[in-house]
Amino acid sequence: MSRFWHKSTPVEDHLQRGGGGGGNLKDVAPSVDNEEGTFYEVRQAKRQIGVTSATFLVFNRMIGTGIFATPSAIFALSGSVGLSLFIWIAGMLIAAAGLAVYLEFGTAIPRNGGEKNYLEFVYRKPKYLATALYAGYAVLLGWAGSNSVIFGEYILHAANVEINRWNQRGVGLACITAAFLIHGTMLKWGLRLQNLLGVIKLLVILLIIVSGWAALGGALKIEKPNNFDHAFEGTTGSAYGVVTALYNVIWSYIGYSNANYALSETKNPVRTLKRAAPLALGSVAILYMLTNIAYFAAVPKEEIIASKRLVAASLFRNVFGPKAERALSVFVALSAFGNVLSVIFSQGRIVQELGREGILPFSRLWASNRPFNAPLAGLFEHWLVSVIIMLAPPPGDAYNFILNVISYPLAIVNVFVAGALIHLYLHRRQWNWSSPIKASLPVAIFFLLSNIYLVVAPFVPPSDGQSVYETLPYWLHCVVGFGIIGAGGVYWLVWAVILPKFGGYRLEREVVVDSIDGWERHVFKRVPR
Repeated sequence: MSRFWHKSTPVEDHLQRGGGGGGNLKDVAPSVDNEEGTFYEVRQAKRQIGVTSATFLVFNRMIGTGIFATPSAIFALSGSVGLSLFIWIAGMLIAAAGLAVYLEFGTAIPRNGGEKNYLEFVYRKPKYLATALYAGYAVLLGWAGSNSVIFGEYILHAANVEINRWNQRGVGLACITAAFLIHGTMLKWGLRLQNLLGVIKLLVILLIIVSGWAALGGALKIEKPNNFDHAFEGTTGSAYGVVTALYNVIWSYIGYSNANYALSETKNPVRTLKRAAPLALGSVAILYMLTNIAYFAAVPKEEIIASKRLVAASLFRNVFGPKAERALSVFVALSAFGNVLSVIFSQGRIVQELGREGILPFSRLWASNRPFNAPLAGLFEHWLVSVIIMLAPPPGDAYNFILNVISYPLAIVNVFVAGALIHLYLHRRQWNWSSPIKASLPVAIFFLLSNIYLVVAPFVPPSDGQSVYETLPYWLHCVVGFGIIGAGGVYWLVWAVILPKFGGYRLEREVVVDSIDGWERHVFKRVPR
């Protein structure tokens, strides 16, 4: 077992001690602090993520099935080729602003957990409320479910099997179960497989782009669609349609913060994050625009709308023929699997970090890194919730509901993340805030306003025929999103306020260090008042 010293920053000092104070909760100063800094006894092997793996963590999280599955819906909601492309640009700008905000926070607080740490640092009172609200969001959402469903759809399409509700979800269940077992038992091989699948999906997207260039030159099995003539013809002005289309774009960009969730396991985390995240986002933004141009070059408008989540397959059929269409479906399925691997990798670590805070029931279980030096329990929790979300929604609206119920709460979280950074800018001396990377106040404000719009606009009733659902209420994912976050607040109210008051005790938190794997976690003790 090796040891290292880490000089703690003012930000990390707060996180070590839990910050805040008052009420029925009290922190005991960690026994691992000393005059030189904070002492950690850890296995050096826990830092296994380098620049390449961090880049593919972000790349794989962003490029899942969004660029293959959402362009049809975005075009249908926007009404024209021109507005559709502008919505992709708007989503890219929002993602770039978000990346800048997360880079500033991540390089200032280079620890596992991502926005959990950033919200805890700024929103200190009532104590642990921010953590509990975030826990509702992180624990109750099955991010990996949607791309597991798409994996099943594309695999069955490649096999020329008629797709129905249960065979699609059955294959999706196999996909997410394989990802859970790989990352839960073989950490290094899971990272290597992620990197390999990242390379494969990069090659697939490059092939789509080259195919689009060929289509522009007239190399098609069908009549040239000429979609770029009168590019803005058919544009709709519906606020609901535009914001829903923008949600689909943002869904395709979700993941720019993925490396932030594993910074405690990253070599030279500040330097690695500064290199990996911008490289991944910049590459993805260019690839997305070129891929959309390829779709419009090779697939007629009516076919784009009719293809729904199989627009990439339509492109290959129109350029190369039916056999190529089925081959592409296999590669898109592999892309979805790479995304599922990346998602469950990061979400399992978020659950683990919440366990290390001591707030969740059975926190010791969720905080554990045993027996395979991986957060097996945290990964299992995300697997379980994802499976429930995969199987529960009715057929037809399942994918869109899953997509929106996941992306909508993220907009709520990002409102508070952006607001937290703006508050730090306006009170920099008071908070002693410093970071190797500065997002800038205008960028933080733009990110805040963008996410406020994304939170409010879906409540505007859609025009006829523009609802994202066939049978479900258009506002359902918004209400469910607030309910999921609010569930964390209800849990905090019971655990931190009501039970201590009527039980005649207060909660005191102290730090313990695992003697086997070296990770530290918090433990709450009930102390009679």
